[in-house]
Amino acid sequence: MRRLAVLSLHTSPLIQPGAGDAGGMNVYIRELVSSLAQAGVEADVYVRRWHNELPDVVIVEPGFRVIHIDAGPVDLAKEDLPDIVDEYADGVLSHLRGDKPADALHANYWLSGVAGHRIKHELDLPLVSVFHTLARVKAETGDPEPQHRIDAEADVIRCSDAIVANAPVEASQLQSLYGADPDRIEIVPPGVVHAYFSPGDKRGARTALGLGDEPLLLFVGRVQPLKGVDVAVRALAELGHSGARLLIVGGASGAEGEKEVRRIRSIIDELHLRDRVSFIDPQPHHLLSTYYRAADVCVLPSRSESFGLVALEAAACGTPVVAAAVGGLRTLVEHGSTGFLVDSRNPAAYASFIDEILGNTALAVEFAANAVDRASQYTWSTTAARLRRLYEDLTVAVPVTCY
Repeated sequence: MRRLAVLSLHTSPLIQPGAGDAGGMNVYIRELVSSLAQAGVEADVYVRRWHNELPDVVIVEPGFRVIHIDAGPVDLAKEDLPDIVDEYADGVLSHLRGDKPADALHANYWLSGVAGHRIKHELDLPLVSVFHTLARVKAETGDPEPQHRIDAEADVIRCSDAIVANAPVEASQLQSLYGADPDRIEIVPPGVVHAYFSPGDKRGARTALGLGDEPLLLFVGRVQPLKGVDVAVRALAELGHSGARLLIVGGASGAEGEKEVRRIRSIIDELHLRDRVSFIDPQPHHLLSTYYRAADVCVLPSRSESFGLVALEAAACGTPVVAAAVGGLRTLVEHGSTGFLVDSRNPAAYASFIDEILGNTALAVEFAANAVDRASQYTWSTTAARLRRLYEDLTVAVPVTCY
């Protein structure tokens, strides 16, 4: 396996995660491709050009390039991206035919999967798909997606040579909701950059951030309804520790993002929490880890998460997590050992578990040690090694045909 074409139509690994459409998928692509390049697999990431001044090619590091493909207006809204998938696929095909050929395709998210499905057949290349989110899973949590996305995901799943699931629960969802062939599902969890995300001195982290000694909750992620920031805010109001604070690190995301920020701010005012809740802009890894180290508890009340990189990053820093019992969070968070899983959307339920950690120093120390040990099992080099073997196996196998 010498060269990989990574498809990422709607977002770029060069963008700071935490706002807009940039999140865990951006981290996934950036760190995976970097690890693959360091292991000797050259990879080009094909991204739709989203700004007129972007160069055609960005060399991130040896063996890792980002290729910008012209497809539709640069300021095209996300909901209009399905209309330019063929134009994007044309641009990727043109580059692959004129540049060094790829040995395999790795498509991220359903839009790239649709493009990859076409490219697979035109170039006779194996297709690996990872969806990051699934329409039918989102629909089950009250976030319905258009039928054309559901149909497209089903088509891509039927013709992918391998489908990567981040956690066992996602593998089960692929089978139960889409009828995916279990023999073609590979469970390969993402990793964490331990050079950035590692335990550190809490007092030093708080001093660096200008924080005091009050109990501190942390929410990291995009501000959108799916992520449940409102639950975190209402949980703060329910705490027995009246002086606790909440930091929200992230920005507005998606068509409803700015509306959601306004809604969260109105809840904060309604609950008289303005002096206890702070909004922080998205942070690069080398700064974000300081926020994790400063926090007593990381709160993740998402309605759905295919994996939950934030939970893994927090754990690697020794910060206990109180998270929704959904998706990959059920694998990452060991209830009663590294944090707590909450089966309810009730803020009082979150507050009860948070209070248990804040009020018991011995428990918090135990959770922190267990979390670090748990997180040590996840590395990007391991993820890359497993996927490299998968790519190599597929290049010598009979390709899957549509059925």
